[in-house]
Amino acid sequence: MSFRLRTSFTTVKEEPIKDKYDVIVVGGGPAGLSAALYLARYGLDIIVVTKTMGGAISEAPLVDDYLGIPDIAGNDLVDKFVKHVKKYNVPIILDEVLNVYKKNSDNPLWYVKTRVKNREIAAYAVILAVGSEKRKLGVPGEDKLTGKGVSYCVTCDGPLFKEKTVAVIGGGNSALTGALFLSNIASKVYLIHRRDAFRAFNVYVEAVKNNPRIEILTNTIVKEIIGSEKVEAIRVLNTKTNQEHTIQLDGVFIEIGLRPPVEFFKKIGLNVDEEGRAVVNVDMSTNLPGVYVAGDAAGGPFKYKFEQIATAAAEGAIAADAVAKYIVSIKSKI
Repeated sequence: MSFRLRTSFTTVKEEPIKDKYDVIVVGGGPAGLSAALYLARYGLDIIVVTKTMGGAISEAPLVDDYLGIPDIAGNDLVDKFVKHVKKYNVPIILDEVLNVYKKNSDNPLWYVKTRVKNREIAAYAVILAVGSEKRKLGVPGEDKLTGKGVSYCVTCDGPLFKEKTVAVIGGGNSALTGALFLSNIASKVYLIHRRDAFRAFNVYVEAVKNNPRIEILTNTIVKEIIGSEKVEAIRVLNTKTNQEHTIQLDGVFIEIGLRPPVEFFKKIGLNVDEEGRAVVNVDMSTNLPGVYVAGDAAGGPFKYKFEQIATAAAEGAIAADAVAKYIVSIKSKI
């Protein structure tokens, strides 16, 4: 099983932006771009606002679970998504959304405020497909050495560790595919997981077990990342034997899951579940009429948690269909 760097990526050209649209889609990952595609095909006037293109999959060295497109780098798959959406002349702007709010409770319009261009854009509905942020280990040395050997993006920083020793922390698909990717670059890869079994697909588990450059350390947690100006070692604890030891290495890649933007959701007024995800109904609607959430950041009792590209794209399509019907009902009252 081999992994490669991205080969292409669509350049997003800034376009003239209007003050008002039917729908604003926030987020440029599978959920957001899927929603944009369906909304455009329904003939609605929409815009996509996203901080980065692609979301989490842009960092994936390999995607092999999206039907009909096997063995593709994450950014190459995003490239295909973007080109499909741009076919319908949907404007996509790169900016960070700071807030989503109403100016008048009697007016159906929602407003989106952005950071970089200080824009205020209005729409009858907003689909938030903002994904989640990478979780941190929360150990000494992590913040100090971030960017100095500590990384949260294998494909971004992996090539910097040619013929060096690195560790990947985590037990899911991202961690295992990251370890496999790094095994083509680094001289040695430690794969460190706090449990005794991996949560990744079996094909990745078998691949790392059979890779001579990867050493697996299960039931092991990182206690400290050591280094003055750059990463020099990590201190780990075996939770079965309660023994600690130090591993000399050059880089640490942290792949321990995602954290939803709970503070952002609470500021807007969205209800959130115990994990900080926005509580959604089966149609991805929320407690705020006109605001929908799709993808990894959606939660609640009606959300089936299976964080895959296919499910994110499906939720984007569901949200788009629900929004299209919502827009019809709103405009019929204006």
